[in-house]
Amino acid sequence: MIQEIGGQDNPTFEIEDGNHYHIMSSYDTKLPGAVKKQKECAIDNDRNKLAYTVTDVPPWYLCIFLGIQHYLTALGGIVAIPLILSKELCLTHDPLTQSHLISTIFFVSGICTLLQVVFGVRLPILQGGTFAFLTPTLAMLSLPKWQCPDWTQNASMVNASSPVFVELWQSRIREVQGAIMVASCFQIFVGFSGLIGFLMRFIGPLTIAPTITLIGLPLFESAGRDAGSHWGISAMTTFFIVLFSQYLRNVPLPIPSYSRNKKCHFSKIYLFQIFPVLLGIAISWLICFILTVTNALPSNPETYGYFARTDVKGDVLSQAPWFRFPYPGQWGLPTISLAGVFGILAGVISSMVESVGDYHACARLSGAPPPPKHAINRGIGIEGIGCLLAGAWGTGNGTTSYSENVGALGITRVGSRAVIISGGILMLLMGIFSKIGAVFATIPTPVIGGMFLVMFGVIAAVGISNLQFADMNSSRNIFIVGFSIFSGLTIPNWVNNNTELLQTGIIQLDQVILVLLTTGMFVGGFFGFFLDNTIPGTKEERGIYAWKEVHGEMSDDCPDIGDVYDLPFGIGTRFCTASWLKYIPFCPKPVKQTSVDAQEIGEVDKYKETVH
Repeated sequence: MIQEIGGQDNPTFEIEDGNHYHIMSSYDTKLPGAVKKQKECAIDNDRNKLAYTVTDVPPWYLCIFLGIQHYLTALGGIVAIPLILSKELCLTHDPLTQSHLISTIFFVSGICTLLQVVFGVRLPILQGGTFAFLTPTLAMLSLPKWQCPDWTQNASMVNASSPVFVELWQSRIREVQGAIMVASCFQIFVGFSGLIGFLMRFIGPLTIAPTITLIGLPLFESAGRDAGSHWGISAMTTFFIVLFSQYLRNVPLPIPSYSRNKKCHFSKIYLFQIFPVLLGIAISWLICFILTVTNALPSNPETYGYFARTDVKGDVLSQAPWFRFPYPGQWGLPTISLAGVFGILAGVISSMVESVGDYHACARLSGAPPPPKHAINRGIGIEGIGCLLAGAWGTGNGTTSYSENVGALGITRVGSRAVIISGGILMLLMGIFSKIGAVFATIPTPVIGGMFLVMFGVIAAVGISNLQFADMNSSRNIFIVGFSIFSGLTIPNWVNNNTELLQTGIIQLDQVILVLLTTGMFVGGFFGFFLDNTIPGTKEERGIYAWKEVHGEMSDDCPDIGDVYDLPFGIGTRFCTASWLKYIPFCPKPVKQTSVDAQEIGEVDKYKETVH
């Protein structure tokens, strides 16, 4: 199975009997010495080849295991959100309710993931809780009206089943629910009205690069904090993931298998390439369990290394029920306040900016063409619906595209959306079978930190890779990129340390300013967008033409753009054919040229002739 791209042979993986794949190459015969260099380039290209692209469907068992891997990748971030909120919700000494919140956020994340992959942007991108909503939520709950009474911080005085205590924490989460539901309507409007798609005509590599890069770079603090709980365990986890994903990725393992043609036989499967994160976490988790059982790890919570024990979160496992079905309004009827709505709106804006960057990163890592406007519109709109559902169910948070799982695509090189659908179904099940979800919640903190060290670095590198389309010999572009990234790191750091200097006396405005200016990808993306569109520069210099040219070339190696981004079940071809539907921002456009505007085709062709 050899595809021609740019006149060069490009070896790809070939699936055998649906059970395994191996590397096919057209260089099987002896070649002249002059062609050896070309052969070496082909081998290097093969090493970076995707095992499964976005429209491929791996065998069902691979989908399940890869879905588990994505679930584990998102586990740390998703579980952290309700645990962080629990203190401000007066739930510090109520682990049972904490487990209910964890199950609810997994259940809603599963629903939102399925909606996004099937009807939204249709890329293999997982949906989960967003830290952009945490800052305004914590600011709202810190108001004098919602501050927790002192007795809720005393375990001996807390009766989790008493009506007084139940109403105490439920009134707070209902306030958060109402703010999220109202703010999500704004995101739904922005997405389905096409405002995001309209802005995309002004967004190029110099905007996308700082935005994606600043998704990963500011996370160094949280990654370092988790990894720093035991650097030995986190370094071991990182070592295993790097070993499997980089050094052993081309080493096949013989696995017993069965097929109708070959009956029982051994198939060579590249397990290290497909499951590096899952294997790394599992091995480190097992070692931590052995060290816990043998008491090799300290048992004093004040001693360094205590959080590497597997029994630290044992209360969650013992308190969680086996089955519990989350439902809308389980905490009561949501309430609404302007202070909460304005604060959450800032989180919504930051989340949308991050998601647009995630879409482009996900498309690059999954072998898909860059997302067209109608797909981005649907993606943002579906995320708004996801936030609406999260508010209705009462997760205490919204939903957004998960950057960690975008990084997992780059590590595993499996970009199939069927895998993410499996992950979404798995999260639904974890939300219902809460005891199983509690088991996964016992993964030691340094193991999660070691995984983050790899994932967040990949995300930052994906952002930087977008600069290949722009002319980085241009002093204009160097200034825009450097200033945008550095500002995205400097300004949020200063604002976090000097919040009192930005107080205007208006609580709602203070919350909006605080959230926007402490979100690195918003600050860097804004400067990149503004400077790239205001400083004079040609489209060749800005990388606009090169980006669109690569899009056209990618269609030879990538799935057809219609197969990736059109609506499913024939909706796009059967019901979106009327001429008036072309004015609907989220409907696929029946055009032969993918995302290149017709008026720019001639300019792109002229640019290609000039280059060649």
